[in-house]
Amino acid sequence: MQRSSTLEHKSTQRRYAIWVLFGILVAVVASASWGVAHKQGVERLRSLVNDRLTVNLHAVESEIERFRYLPDVISKDPRIIELLLAKDGSRINIANDYLQIVRSMSGADELYVIDLSGETLAASNWNEEGSFVGHNYSFRPYFIEAIETGSGRFYAVGVTTGRPGYFLSSSVIYEDRTIGVVVAKVDMGPLARTWAEAGEVTAIADKEGVIFLSGEPRWIYRPLHHLSADTLSLLETERRYDGIDLARAEPLAPNADDGWDDPTIRLGNERYLMGLRSLEPDGWQLLSALPLGPIETEARLVGVSSALVAMLTLAVSLFLRQRQQLTRMKLEQNAVLEGRVAERTAALAHEIEERKRAEQDLRTMQESLIHAAKLAALGRMSAAIVHEVSQPLSALDNTLAATAIHAERDAKAEVQRNLTSARSLLRRMQRTIKHLKTFSSRRDATPPQSVDANLAIETAIDIVEPRAREHGVEIVYERGTSLPPVSGDAIRLEQVLINLLLNAVDASVAAGQGRIDVAAEISRTSLRISVSDMGQGISPEVRQRLFEPFFTTKTTGEGLGLGLSISKTIIEEFGGKLNLVPMQEGGTQASVELALYVEKKRQLEKA
Repeated sequence: MQRSSTLEHKSTQRRYAIWVLFGILVAVVASASWGVAHKQGVERLRSLVNDRLTVNLHAVESEIERFRYLPDVISKDPRIIELLLAKDGSRINIANDYLQIVRSMSGADELYVIDLSGETLAASNWNEEGSFVGHNYSFRPYFIEAIETGSGRFYAVGVTTGRPGYFLSSSVIYEDRTIGVVVAKVDMGPLARTWAEAGEVTAIADKEGVIFLSGEPRWIYRPLHHLSADTLSLLETERRYDGIDLARAEPLAPNADDGWDDPTIRLGNERYLMGLRSLEPDGWQLLSALPLGPIETEARLVGVSSALVAMLTLAVSLFLRQRQQLTRMKLEQNAVLEGRVAERTAALAHEIEERKRAEQDLRTMQESLIHAAKLAALGRMSAAIVHEVSQPLSALDNTLAATAIHAERDAKAEVQRNLTSARSLLRRMQRTIKHLKTFSSRRDATPPQSVDANLAIETAIDIVEPRAREHGVEIVYERGTSLPPVSGDAIRLEQVLINLLLNAVDASVAAGQGRIDVAAEISRTSLRISVSDMGQGISPEVRQRLFEPFFTTKTTGEGLGLGLSISKTIIEEFGGKLNLVPMQEGGTQASVELALYVEKKRQLEKA
């Protein structure tokens, strides 16, 4: 009793140890999977950020390059030079008008001319509220740089208008001396609006680290990092962001003070991975950021999935161990059952072989009935076929006799015309005999193939038409119609159509009507061929038995009663449908619906 209790206690301890080990293993797998997934996700995100930086860098450079030439071109205009030399009222008016025209043509925000003292003499907004005329901008870096080096550039908030812009300047040179400065102000707001509309978190910061352009309004005029006292003093002196308290602005990425290795920023409740790219020659910094949320969610999902997989693996292992035990127990039972199965298999094999032989016999009998139906159809058309062949023969005899007379008279043109007519008659007889030969041949059933539906329709009409003409019935069909191939067998499809046409001829003759309409209608996956007559129609009693073998409404000797039954069997073997319905205006419409032919390769691709 004590030994049994000890063994049970050891077994419990072993199971507990296994579960503890399993828990540790699951935790390690989940943690490692999370770490790998998070690292890979950050790498992908970093690559996307770099791609976005490259695209936006080109966009910014292109926007600036559009206007870089403008101040230099304006500085060489005689109207500007004369203004800076004379400064009288007429020349100011001329310069104002000129700058307005250039602004409207170039798309620049504003254009203006400054003399050496820094005072604005003429501007494109001279007659607008917030005009630059009369204001002094000698403190602006773009003015100082243009005087010292010939050109300058500077981004700032306008002290006159309060609107930010990028200022491009160029000195005006006359007789090798500087007499003034031309400035073009460029509005970069469209770039920010484009970023905002695209949902991009993108911005540009100046060389001191203050963001001045962004598609995210909450970033505007925020520093990337803490600004030193010297930097704040410089920005105040230049009046770069006039009226904005940068000292109290919260840094966007305070952790960037220690380096820019994958800095993260927080926008609302979401963290972003930020990337930087330098914009020269201004020393600007282009920023782009993408949310880390999806990456972190994906990493958590990978960790949880890995834990579930580990748990599932243990569960499967336990299941397989139990299954092995059950398998050993069932082996003995299987040994007994195998003998019984072997006996039953032999009996089933014998039964299958017997069924195959019976199916072969039925198939052979069906082929014989189909051939008999063909011969019966030919018998129904025999008189018309004889007439169809004898009439060209008589015409050929008369043509050859006339040719002999023309030959004696040396009438070469008449001889040639008669020979052409004779060849046409021979081709007509050859076509009729070919159709009859092909139709009456015995042919084993084959798998569905591509069938030219239009050729099958025209061939059936060619065979039945002599009989129809004999009884004064016209078969109407638009020959040369372009129809897609269908799935089936050409000879068997012709047999079905011939049978339907013969039935329509008989119905039309009985009702004294002289027209049969044949039409084809294409759908997305099938083709429907209809044969419509204006006969007496089909009664409900007859309609129920139309497809019964040996059922016929004709008098004895006019048919075997197999035509419709065999036709239905043939069409169903093609995977199609055969229907006979009465029409509202009288008569019957027989329709054959067949699937469009699709090559096996395409079927496999669709599967």
